[in-house]
Amino acid sequence: MKKRMIITAAIATLITAPVQADIKIGLTGALTGPLAGTYAPAVEGLKLYLDGVNKAGGIKGENIELILLDDGMEPSRAAANAKRLLSQERVVLMVNSSLSSTYAPTINEAKRAGVPLLFAASACPTEVFPPADKNMFCTTGFGPSYDSQAALGFVSRTAGTDVKMGFHAMTIPISRGEIDYAESLAGKMGMTPVAKEISPPPTPDYSPFAANIANAGADWVWSWAPWVGQVKTFEALRRQGWGGSFITYSHLEAEGELARLKDGDFYVIGANAMSYEDMPVLKDMTAAAQAAGSQYGAGEMMEGWIAGMAIEAALNGASNANDPDAVRTAMSSVNVDTKGLRGGNLQWTAENHFRTQQSYRVYRWNTSSGKIEVAQDWVTFDVK
Repeated sequence: MKKRMIITAAIATLITAPVQADIKIGLTGALTGPLAGTYAPAVEGLKLYLDGVNKAGGIKGENIELILLDDGMEPSRAAANAKRLLSQERVVLMVNSSLSSTYAPTINEAKRAGVPLLFAASACPTEVFPPADKNMFCTTGFGPSYDSQAALGFVSRTAGTDVKMGFHAMTIPISRGEIDYAESLAGKMGMTPVAKEISPPPTPDYSPFAANIANAGADWVWSWAPWVGQVKTFEALRRQGWGGSFITYSHLEAEGELARLKDGDFYVIGANAMSYEDMPVLKDMTAAAQAAGSQYGAGEMMEGWIAGMAIEAALNGASNANDPDAVRTAMSSVNVDTKGLRGGNLQWTAENHFRTQQSYRVYRWNTSSGKIEVAQDWVTFDVK
């Protein structure tokens, strides 16, 4: 009888004890495939950041559960992932970390479910810029139009406008659209656009695209695409004896690639700092990666870490972190101190889900010192 009473009491305790809820966040991303190197490290950074939030007590006592699904850059898989995350897992926030070809299905599914959608490590769609779609947000450093304005502005300050500009993009919607815009902008600035090459994602041989740029007489090239397309186009140009200057977006691979290429006329421009810079937050990232046995360094995980900061701020600011409507409302007033990872805060408003200011820094390899150097310090644009 005594044993039965003890068992009964234990069952009663299990029934009456409060169950700690999880705040579910779902992510569909290019975790495998030829372009995974641009996305998987950022996703790892997001996971490690949210793990740290949980270890520190979570969000008002609740843990964050991050559900990761691989879409391999395929729109159909992204659509299936979105349906599962929204209808089965019932997440309060969905994240896209994949190619722009996966955007349409994830946007449609999130809108249908009434769940906010965050783009992290994937290019910011135009809908997050003013006047922003109420359901879409973006933490990613790179963004349409402002990137080209900043890159061509650097070329103008460095070499003037009497230059022949070549352009490179990948055959994905957002990349091609940005380079079309850059070509038009260069002409308005007094530069001479001479070649625009669009390569498939990916292609085994970039030589034909590089040859067209070189034969057109380009002095400078601006490339805006996933890293593999950018760097392989540059390398193909150099193999063909092209001696011009190349500027491209500073994706998470850029820091290691600058050291590998050791080319003083290969410039990378971006919104993120680099991990060689001495900042306490970078030490925190490195410590978290080492403790988790991660294969990635702080510079590779930076995009995900910043996304984690924004998610934490939104969930803390929400009146109910398990209610998508409350989370969406809180996201529209997020203001995150990036602790030096960017040139300023990441701030969203009701009308602007990109950020109120966007800052850019340019890096290159200094062949004399054998180190990476800042070729141009932070230049800031007001986002309107």
